Amino acid sequence: MKIKRFTAILAILIAATQFVGAQNGTMTPYSAYGLGMLRDRATSTQRSMGGVGYAMNSGRQINAMNPASYAAIDSLTFLFDMGIDLSALWQKEKQTDGTNAYNKDFGGGLDYVTMQFPLGRYMGASVGLIPFSSVGYAFGTKIDNGIDSRQGNGSLSELYVGIAGRPFRGFTVGANISYLFGTTLNETYAVLSSSQSSVFQKQFEVRDYRLNFGVQYSLPLAANRLTFGLTYAPGKTLLGHVRQVRYDNAQDSKPETTYEHSLKNNFSIPDTWGAGVNFDLSRKWMFELDYTFQPWSKAKYTDFSGESSMQKYVDRTKIAAGVQFTPNFRGGYFSRINYRLGGYWSNDYLELQGNRLRQYSLTAGFGFPVPTFKTTVNLGFEWIKRNATPNPLITEDYFNITIGINFNEMWFRQSKIY
Repeated sequence: MKIKRFTAILAILIAATQFVGAQNGTMTPYSAYGLGMLRDRATSTQRSMGGVGYAMNSGRQINAMNPASYAAIDSLTFLFDMGIDLSALWQKEKQTDGTNAYNKDFGGGLDYVTMQFPLGRYMGASVGLIPFSSVGYAFGTKIDNGIDSRQGNGSLSELYVGIAGRPFRGFTVGANISYLFGTTLNETYAVLSSSQSSVFQKQFEVRDYRLNFGVQYSLPLAANRLTFGLTYAPGKTLLGHVRQVRYDNAQDSKPETTYEHSLKNNFSIPDTWGAGVNFDLSRKWMFELDYTFQPWSKAKYTDFSGESSMQKYVDRTKIAAGVQFTPNFRGGYFSRINYRLGGYWSNDYLELQGNRLRQYSLTAGFGFPVPTFKTTVNLGFEWIKRNATPNPLITEDYFNITIGINFNEMWFRQSKIY
């Protein structure tokens, strides 16, 4: 029975890779640039705490942000966590005539699928599918004798395998190796008043690997615990292809590939550093503060479409903080509910026409234990503000609802026969 359950969950994970691009909930014109909008490996639990996790470890939840956390799992426990999100977006853009244009949109879909299991008393492993970046937008402008409209979709994802161990008390070390894959499409439609039209489709296809390393050190303080975490993902040139294909509406016209290039030595991702400190107070209160740094100014991005003057890579920084309160983890039902708050501030990796993209967020959430089971249903809420500075360009307000189901099963307990 345990093997059947494991096989079923593994099948879900494999099937999820087929739908991850289609379930992309991103819907912002800012995702038309660079690699799209970046994600930070956070689960629904972590997102409701501002996206923290570098110093977080628990035997009851999966933390892909720091692979060193896998070693905290109990030797009899199997964890499975799957999350979805639903988003509402409000946009405001100032027009050249001084008026404001407004837009609203809705989206959502699969966010992540992860599982974790023990490899012994002091070792653990994890397998999962998590988002790396996503693209999703649609807008149009008038041009001489016609309309120029643009739209994009797609995502890059990581299918990872990770392992962690505890070489000595309080210290854990771990590593992930990921298969980074996905395709993003950026399409430009030129529709002329003479009814002639052309579509220029830019296809950005990645098939590569990525590494991520992490360490954690926990210091017991009476009934409390102080944990420090550090992660590092080395930068690398990307492998894959970028091409542009032209489609015309003329009869008997065939798609024409206007250019095709290898991503190698033309596109890259930078190093990623993450550091955090977590304080667990008597298993009632948990506080965490995280810092993320990515030197995107050193990454390569070759724009073969000739629009490189529109964008520039700059270093990305993010500061996140979160808190969780559990009144009594051994008490009645409402005492065992986890109450969460958090927030973050981020300078993003894109500079558009000399304007730096930034965003900040406030989050809240709950972890509802399922009666008679160790499973938890996590419900989170996020408000995100995104714009550019000094010229705000397009101001965006997001309201996200995240739902995660964290299954905690004692699958490795040996049955007894009396």
